[in-house]
Amino acid sequence: MIDNMIFKQLLKHSFNIPVEVTYPNGKTERYGDSSPEARIKINDEISIRDLQKNASITLGEAYMNGQIEVEGSLQKLIVSAYQSADSFLNNKSFKKFLPKQSHTESRSIKDVQSHYDLGNDFYSLWLDKTMTYSCAYFRKPDESLEKAQKNKIEHILKKLDPKPGKTLLDIGCGWGTLMLAAAKKYNLKVVGITLSEEQAKFVNQRIVELGLQDQAKVILKDYREIEHEPFDYIVSVGMFEHVGEENLGEYFETIAKYLKNDGVALIHGITRQQGGAYNGWINKYIFPGGYVPGMLENLQHIIDAGMQVADLETLRRHYQHTLEIWDNNFNKAIPEIEKMQGDKFVRMWDLYLQACAASFESGNIDCIQYLISKGSSGKNLPLTREYMYKDI
Repeated sequence: MIDNMIFKQLLKHSFNIPVEVTYPNGKTERYGDSSPEARIKINDEISIRDLQKNASITLGEAYMNGQIEVEGSLQKLIVSAYQSADSFLNNKSFKKFLPKQSHTESRSIKDVQSHYDLGNDFYSLWLDKTMTYSCAYFRKPDESLEKAQKNKIEHILKKLDPKPGKTLLDIGCGWGTLMLAAAKKYNLKVVGITLSEEQAKFVNQRIVELGLQDQAKVILKDYREIEHEPFDYIVSVGMFEHVGEENLGEYFETIAKYLKNDGVALIHGITRQQGGAYNGWINKYIFPGGYVPGMLENLQHIIDAGMQVADLETLRRHYQHTLEIWDNNFNKAIPEIEKMQGDKFVRMWDLYLQACAASFESGNIDCIQYLISKGSSGKNLPLTREYMYKDI
């Protein structure tokens, strides 16, 4: 049950915007000096002990189950909690280490399939036509999501400075948009790797539709287990967040193993500038086994694997905007998604998308592109960054 004194003190200091909270006994409290920018209604008792044990799981489950309702922007509310120095999100007494994550090959397959094999029909309802499920790149603030995702693919491939006829490996290829663009536009021979049967089926269909059977193939296998000659280029987008803290070193060593001497890789993923972290609720309900590494952690693994950094770019605001568009699309599709998955699932995914947008907005997490080379810091790349922006 709620210890009213503790719980009220907790909420009183958790937001840097004025909020109104209605407790299960019907009593309403206002925190802040002006009109509330968000209203929180707590319908049922919440255990302080559970909150102390893991705040993200306890509050996430309460929202999923309708114990907590929010009127106003959930994203804005979460941003204010991250930005408040006295918030439970920043209070050490409400943080605990999570159990060690398992990332055996069999566990990785189950983790990936639990998320990505929800079905192409589900993802097609709120992703854009490219079926790209990672941070877009907005050259203009008002660009469509589809255009921004194509920008991102072009931005990544441009950074590699690719030459026709050379080879490219896409580790964690998703629905294949990047690898197929590399084959079609840059005349590269491409291989994609995924653990998702749904994604592999989709990519194989696209390869046939585009007539790229002699240039592209997808492998349904753990990225550590493929047998292939080294590649000229490697891309990996939104992948390292899934491998686990204990396997990050192996991930970058594997990239080095698959990369030719003086080859170039573009690794794109969610990173924390403040150091690596887990999120209990996201690990339990969205991405089992997920771990967001720290920037310095990744850089050390890159160096330890015998590679060097040629360029580094942060895309935090781009990912925030991407998530905001996804959530807007998701909410428009709620009637169809409810028929597929039910109301609890809808609340869970809406929370996930808005919470992630808030985390990027507040600077709690970042999205970083690491351009790395196997050899002396990309000696075959142009001297300046201008080549990345030509002919776009």
